[in-house]
Amino acid sequence: MAEQKIFAGPRIRRIRNTMSLTQTAMAEELGISPSYLNLIERNQRPLTVQLLLKLATTYDLNLEELKSEATGSQAALKEVFADPLLSDELPGDQELIEIAEAAPNAASGVLKLYRAYRESQQRLSDLNDLLAKDGRERVIASNKRPVDEVHEKFEAKPNYFPLIEEWAEAFAKILETGPEFVGSLKNWMRKEHNISVRLLPVHAMPLWRRRFDRHSMRLFLSERLSPFDQLREIAMEACLLFMSEAIKEELAKLKFTNDEAIRIARFELARYAAHALMMPYEAFISAAVRTRYDIDVLRSRFSVSFEQVANRLTMLQKSGLHGIPFFMLEIDHAGNRFRRAGAQGYPQAQFGGSCPKLPIHAAFSQPGKILVEDVEMPDSSQFMVIARTLEGPQGAFDERVRRTAVMLGCSANYIDQTVYGDMLRGSAMKPTPIGPICRLCERQGCLSRSEPPIARPAGLGEFVSGLSVFDFR
Repeated sequence: MAEQKIFAGPRIRRIRNTMSLTQTAMAEELGISPSYLNLIERNQRPLTVQLLLKLATTYDLNLEELKSEATGSQAALKEVFADPLLSDELPGDQELIEIAEAAPNAASGVLKLYRAYRESQQRLSDLNDLLAKDGRERVIASNKRPVDEVHEKFEAKPNYFPLIEEWAEAFAKILETGPEFVGSLKNWMRKEHNISVRLLPVHAMPLWRRRFDRHSMRLFLSERLSPFDQLREIAMEACLLFMSEAIKEELAKLKFTNDEAIRIARFELARYAAHALMMPYEAFISAAVRTRYDIDVLRSRFSVSFEQVANRLTMLQKSGLHGIPFFMLEIDHAGNRFRRAGAQGYPQAQFGGSCPKLPIHAAFSQPGKILVEDVEMPDSSQFMVIARTLEGPQGAFDERVRRTAVMLGCSANYIDQTVYGDMLRGSAMKPTPIGPICRLCERQGCLSRSEPPIARPAGLGEFVSGLSVFDFR
């Protein structure tokens, strides 16, 4: 039978460099001459089946990954060069294979650049479409940004993924919880996948939170991250390895068609999985009920951050063992929205969350302080809201601190089940009147109004003015 021949020189060279081996040392371990290994690394000699088996047993390699590593990059590069802009530069299949194999990091860079180029083209197309309408603004239904599509789908559904929860419970039983959890995660990754974790200084990784180098099998984390965020990044990487099938199955249920949206959604599901692993469902909800949802106590008990507990509280919807249906909103000081989620979907229609009178905006003037309020919508429905600022990645002395604010809310019907309700019951203050958004709110005399309501005529008349320039009749 003829031997199957495989040319994989660049991959063999990466394996050797990762293990800090000279050609002489590797050749000796494989039972071949250094000159023959040199020819193999320059793709002038093939890898025979016998040599592949020797590589697999000597260095514990997965032969299927070795043989097909470049396949995905080759297909993606082919799509890039099929773009009309590059139609005259279309390389052959063999040339694409050589690019993907010889320079995988460069190939990955080309793919990222192409994705950014396509997204920019889509945005320019949208802008051109608006300008072509003689200045008349209209809703753009096509070419929605992938990140917007992901946010819309996640916000519209309950923030609960049962399959991921099951796998997270199983994974947590394998690991040591408590103070040794980080070390247990690192040991599992090293033992099961030969992945080591390194913390890098700002000058070595100035732009990223984390980066996984699959060639050297190292997970790099930025020293800007707090210990809690470092733990989440490690947990995310571990979850992507341990429960890849569960994440893939939950991702398929969301039915994204855009590759970029799928990539972003996979990241969000990995983030969800990390929280589920760091705060296992049954242990967390039991502690939450006993402490009456005291976030500070919960964050200490599970060695996590305020923001991570707030996220987890929106996920407690397991059948027969569900918690208060919280919803969450995170913004920056300019009001830009970063995240919205809810145990039953974010209540956009009923609550909104854009009213400037909400305590999430006041939280920026009192960093680190928890603000609790009872708020009332125009239809008389009431909510309890809890707001607090969050500190982002640590900056240098000459960098401005990145600060956001998170708000956790629930129906006022659940106030008695929380420790925060004690403060509200003892207060003589009436609920704060709020609205969904200024242009839909018809509360008169509001000092915080930033827009007139669209269903009312603006202005009070020639001889009388109201409390704001947006007053109405």
